[in-house]
Amino acid sequence: MRVLKEPHPLIVDLLVFSAGALLPLAFAPFGYWPLAILLPVALLWSWDDATPRQAVQRGGLFGLGLYGFGIYWIFISLHDYGNAPAPFAALATFAVVLLMALYLAALGGLIARWGPPPGPARWLLTIPALWTLLDWVRSWLFTGFPWLALGYSQTDAPLGPLAPYLGVFGVGWAVMLSAGLLYTALRGDQRWALGALGTLAVLGLGAWGLGRVSWVEPAGPPLRIAMVQGNIAQERKWDPESLDQTLSHYVQLSLPEHGHRDVIIWPETAIPALLDEFRPFIAALTGVAQQANVDYVTGIPTGSWETLVFHNSILGVGRSPGLYHKRRLLPFGEYLPLRGFFLFFRDWVDLPMADFTPGGLEQPLFRAGGQPVGLSICFEAVFGREIRRALPEATWLINLSNDAWFKDSTAPHQHLQIARMRALEVGRYLARATNTGISAIVDERGQVRVRGPQFQAEVIRGDVQPLRGLTPYARFGEGPVVALMIGLGLLGLFSGQRRRKSRG
Repeated sequence: MRVLKEPHPLIVDLLVFSAGALLPLAFAPFGYWPLAILLPVALLWSWDDATPRQAVQRGGLFGLGLYGFGIYWIFISLHDYGNAPAPFAALATFAVVLLMALYLAALGGLIARWGPPPGPARWLLTIPALWTLLDWVRSWLFTGFPWLALGYSQTDAPLGPLAPYLGVFGVGWAVMLSAGLLYTALRGDQRWALGALGTLAVLGLGAWGLGRVSWVEPAGPPLRIAMVQGNIAQERKWDPESLDQTLSHYVQLSLPEHGHRDVIIWPETAIPALLDEFRPFIAALTGVAQQANVDYVTGIPTGSWETLVFHNSILGVGRSPGLYHKRRLLPFGEYLPLRGFFLFFRDWVDLPMADFTPGGLEQPLFRAGGQPVGLSICFEAVFGREIRRALPEATWLINLSNDAWFKDSTAPHQHLQIARMRALEVGRYLARATNTGISAIVDERGQVRVRGPQFQAEVIRGDVQPLRGLTPYARFGEGPVVALMIGLGLLGLFSGQRRRKSRG
């Protein structure tokens, strides 16, 4: 029984674009997570009787709406802080949006040309599997940018507890499967409708039940930590004349915490000068920290002008000295991919950290508060495989960031939601220290325990419980989900070819 009748193709195109444009509301800071299940239904419907060309177009339109309204803040960082002319910043932002939209355009073409005909095999098997695979491909192809993967919308939703088992991409598959089940209930006969709704209920109850299982246990007493949110204006952060004032600001905010905290954390590049140029300051800070029996963890650039090798780093001083170099750099923000081809980018955008070198994959494990800790800097939190590198040894996580690049946009809220997913996936507390916010302590279930205000100089205090043990995702990573999606996708495409041949 057909419940939905397809109107004029132009109206369908407009509806699909609008559905994509509304989908960012499912993510932080809005949190309307049911939209992540409801809105893709419009895309499934639009693909049913579409020609391959129409399917490509409608997938692309859905993607343009999703990413155009979801990652618009790239323009802010390029224009407001990178000093790029508005037309160039708009063009560069649109290029990223278009590239992301092409993934969904490709999915539409695959479904229309080689997928099963409209029916449960398409809606429940092929589309959820291929959508999930493309979200995963986005995490590594062309340096990787898996922002707004569907699974992130579920940090506070019934499907969120699947993250320790399947990771964010597996949660995204459950979201698309739910959309397919809902659409099957609308489009199928009564038998299929009842089965689809029953399966949807089982999926939700199963996720809730799995969320009751704990894979980790305490690895020592709680750590008392303080995160110093300096709120240094981005336009002043790299001004040499403001350097002494910046350092004094962080020190003055930190001193009252001595004797009350085990770890004091400063954000990414809180010390905006090369380590070798500030050895006396670091030595003085080390002495103060050792005397107070506290560990300092701070972001700082390292390297030298002689070698022209620079790293975005984290320095530990006090009881547990350590040094970590960021492994996963932000393309165009911290380095230029295909430098010879994109060198013109530097002529239009002035970014103070665009010549970093990635750190080695194998680095000594950092310690803070007497516990091994997994470190990440800003963009690295987007990649679950990067966070897993420190496990099983790491008993808690630290993420340093500087989201001042994006002003009061949705980007800092989306970034915090991504960091929450990392904590949920691996079952570890995470302390996220940022320059202007949002600084927060997240527990092993991805819930925010303490959160600081944005755009205020603030000290965020709280306890972090060190934990040991491995969730299934922490143990096996993305491999099982990817293998399952490849199998389901191939099965769907194969069944589609057989049905098309039999019809022919």
